[in-house]
Amino acid sequence: MPTIDIDYNELQRLLKVDLNGDMEKLDDILSYVKAEVKGFDEKENAVTVEFKDTNRPDLWSIEGLSRALRGYLGQEKGIKTYLLGKSDVEVKVDAKIFGVRPFICCSLVKGIHLSDEVIKGIMHLQDKLDQTNGRSRQKTSIGIYNLDLIKPPIIYTAVVPSEVSFVPLGFSERMSLDEVLEKHPKGQEYGHIVKKHQLYPMLFDSEGNVLSFPPIINSNDLGKITEESVNLLVEVTGTYYQTVLNTLNLVTLALIDRGGKAYSTTVNYPAGKDYLQSSVVTPDFSSRVFKLAVAETNLLLGLDLSAAEIADLLGIAGLGVESVSGDYLTVLVPCYRVDVMHQVDIIEDVAVAYGYNNIVPLWRELPTTGKAKPDTAFINTARDLMVGLGYQEVLNTTLTNPDTLFTKMNSAAEKFVELANPKVITMNCLRNQLLPGLMEFLTVNPSVEFPQKIFELGNVTLPDALAETRTKDESWLAAVSTHPNADFSEIKSVLDSFMANFGFEWQIRAVLHPSFMDGRVGEVIVAGNCIGLVGEVNPAVLQAWKLENPAAAFELHFQSLIDLKLGRM
Repeated sequence: MPTIDIDYNELQRLLKVDLNGDMEKLDDILSYVKAEVKGFDEKENAVTVEFKDTNRPDLWSIEGLSRALRGYLGQEKGIKTYLLGKSDVEVKVDAKIFGVRPFICCSLVKGIHLSDEVIKGIMHLQDKLDQTNGRSRQKTSIGIYNLDLIKPPIIYTAVVPSEVSFVPLGFSERMSLDEVLEKHPKGQEYGHIVKKHQLYPMLFDSEGNVLSFPPIINSNDLGKITEESVNLLVEVTGTYYQTVLNTLNLVTLALIDRGGKAYSTTVNYPAGKDYLQSSVVTPDFSSRVFKLAVAETNLLLGLDLSAAEIADLLGIAGLGVESVSGDYLTVLVPCYRVDVMHQVDIIEDVAVAYGYNNIVPLWRELPTTGKAKPDTAFINTARDLMVGLGYQEVLNTTLTNPDTLFTKMNSAAEKFVELANPKVITMNCLRNQLLPGLMEFLTVNPSVEFPQKIFELGNVTLPDALAETRTKDESWLAAVSTHPNADFSEIKSVLDSFMANFGFEWQIRAVLHPSFMDGRVGEVIVAGNCIGLVGEVNPAVLQAWKLENPAAAFELHFQSLIDLKLGRM
């Protein structure tokens, strides 16, 4: 869980409360944002606060925490308005950066008074965002600079490592980019992010002065802020635009709360297919609009609130209400509330503002006894049967990729569920069959004694246009045996024993399938329905998976067997 250290006296000043050292009272206040006191250092006058909600980065600074709590303390209501001035500062993005670290967002903050405590707080927020939302700087990283030393426009580009050198923050000697990765502590910690690229990301001003080597380290000249710094440049670079923008908004708002005045910058991306927009103005403090149903709110909370009462509670939670029309409210969600994705998130804010302790619990009139679902009993029986037949169970991840599912299985691509924003290129979709995972398992275990006999009984995810999530999960069963004498007869006898012990009569029907050998594969027919395949694996598939021994396998739509057992079919 995220934790932050904040100055106790500063928190009292920002919240306009006198706690008198009462940590229980502070705990009660922090409960509004799902946080609690984890420690209090009286000597340092510092409070350690732990957050139970990991998707509220707006709380991870004393400024953001105070902003959220003031509504519950009756000091403010509704969305806090932040003004953003315009500036003529531009950021020019070089096309070479697209495949390296493509996105950047910037803001200017002027007229700020930076004390040592304020600088520590901002650096703490920067580090917390880098490590969490930024995925240890892989997704986003933050840089803050002395604006008075910078000559716009700012150039964001990618360079050959040996062609650029600068003095990194905290050092006094010039270093090439490779030397920074080798000698600087931050280079040693985060160098793996850029080493996979031939070109490295760099930020320069118009005179060629180095601002930073993102996401590694700022320069010691322009990237060092002190108590004398009055005007700042804030930049965030990363691999996903919306996260980059959200992070910039959070840091900029914290600086505004410290007395600074924010100004926008214009980021100019190269024209072409790589970037969807050629020019963007950042930061963006505009609110998002959601529709909230009064009936749905009351249904989920077990209350009988009017639209006016809900609007009042939303104001306490720091949200705005643009209008009320019939049984719906048009809710404004501020830019810093990046955790709000659905009306259910807004209903939760209503519940917190109302007070969970004020909701009268409703007890069920009839007692209930928990027990396993009928499906689970059949799944456990099937696992026991496969183990009894000499097969070892494996558990594979549900995330995979089309190459594993189709290319290496020598089959044409079928409909599958693809991830919109995969974190790893080799895990960009959900599996729609189990056998490819078993083949991959055999590939990484070539030295295990033969015969190797494995199975998996788990969920696959299939597209379903009628479902709420447009997908459905189903139980499938797959097994594979590989050794020098593995053949169709062996795997058919295993399947026959499984079906007999499970209580099903089945037939086999000849079929052609590219993952299996012609003439040695068949459909599994139960109650007139095809529920799977059984056969010898095609040598082309074995070669793709670099397996030397023959293999025989079957894969069943096990959900169909369960439905037959329970009379659903």
